[in-house]
Parts: sequence; structure tokens; C-alpha cells
Amino acid sequence: MTQPPRWLIRQQDVPGYHPANHTGTLNRRLIGPANVGAKNVEVLLGVIEKGQGALPHAHPGIEQVCYLLEGTARAQVGDEVADMVAGDCCYFPPDIPHVFTVTSDTPARLLVIYSPPYEESPERVIREFPGRAPPP
Repeated sequence: MTQPPRWLIRQQDVPGYHPANHTGTLNRRLIGPANVGAKNVEVLLGVIEKGQGALPHAHPGIEQVCYLLEGTARAQVGDEVADMVAGDCCYFPPDIPHVFTVTSDTPARLLVIYSPPYEESPERVIREFPGRAPPP
């Protein structure tokens, strides 16, 4: 059996990791600089348990999109909150504090897209917001 081309990524071949500043979350980096050489985009598959998700944070200079594949969730950007169902997509602008919490009884599955790639770099995330209360 021949190896698949470098640009074809199979979910089962990608190791999972638990991202910083998240609870009950298992991510798989499907597309990124390390595996396909992507320079301007990163795609993750996330599985998040009920009541868990991303704690308040922001990504300086990085746009983020979350497409909910399964389950329900609540997203917050700044002071605005919205409930999401499977098939919904949300956008987290650069530099704006955001939160993502699963509300379904079953784990949520979502695609997360970053541009440029975030790569879990600690210097590319803000978790403290001086002079401003972070989202709850």
C-alpha cells in the first residue's frame, strides 16, 4: 500500500492534544505549517465535552472561524452572546476576547480555522485583559 500524498490528511492519523486555556477539549491539527507547509491557514478538528470549551482569550492578529459540525454551543465575542446549532459558523475577530462553551448533552464536534496559523504559540494568545473585564 502506498503512502497518501502529503496534502491528504486523514483524521485518524493525526495525534490529538489538549489545548491550553480550554477544558474538556481534544483537538487534532488537520492542516498547518508542520504537516502540509500551510503558511496562511490552519484547520483543526475539535471535540468538546458538555459544559466545557474555551476560557476567555483573544488572538492578536489572528482571525478564527468555528464551524459547528455536531452538538450545540454558546459563543461570546466581547459582550455579545449567541447560541449555535450544528451547521452554524461563527467568526472571532483578531484581538477581541471570546469564549466558546458546549451546551449539548453530547460532545460537540467543530472545525476551527485560524488565519494566519496559531500553532498553540503562547505569544499568540492573550488571557488577561487589563482595564477590561473578560467575558464570563
